[in-house]
Amino acid sequence: MLNKYARAFFTRVLTPFAAFLLRKGVSPDAVTLLGTAGVMAGALAFYPRGEFFWGTVVITLFVFSDLVDGNMARQAGVSSRWGAFLDSTLDRVADAGIFGGLAMWYAGRGDDLVLCAVTIFCLASGQVVSYTKARGEAIGLPVNVNGLIERAERLVITLTLCGFAGLHKFGVPGIQYLLPIALWVVAAGSLITLIQRIVTVRRESAEADAAAATAGQGSNA
Repeated sequence: MLNKYARAFFTRVLTPFAAFLLRKGVSPDAVTLLGTAGVMAGALAFYPRGEFFWGTVVITLFVFSDLVDGNMARQAGVSSRWGAFLDSTLDRVADAGIFGGLAMWYAGRGDDLVLCAVTIFCLASGQVVSYTKARGEAIGLPVNVNGLIERAERLVITLTLCGFAGLHKFGVPGIQYLLPIALWVVAAGSLITLIQRIVTVRRESAEADAAAATAGQGSNA
């Protein structure tokens, strides 16, 4: 849901900036790489130290590169399979940096192994949710389901509540509990989404196998 409407909105907003970068000779791939490096740096430099507010600010600035690079490619007419592959691959790297940084906090100074495990589950389940769709499409299935929580929802929920939780260091009381809430919600939503996609792939594969068997019988008649 967020993917559909948020991308349309931010694409319009960021189009002039994308055009400016193209005029300066910046390539879409360079923006993709820089954006991923910025997200990783923000997550791994700030989150393990419990600096959730400033870490989220840095990450958010670079997360928008995911929209800028595609916009640039379309404007320049250079959209390619390589660009799509690079963008998708580095999205997984950026997600690993975000949840990895949070897991490091809970494994260290945050001292909460339960939330560390939940964070690791968010990391792993998010990767597998993406893999199920990619793998299903690779074997020729449409995978006609998005699921409850996709990447956009995972990032919005996690980064928004993580950033607000960081305001605890500025004297806002009780707000630090927003981050655990975000992680539990993302973990539960990712699990539901994973189940939805697995069920969909199972149904579509059964339908495809049945259709292939029927076609084979028809050709032998």
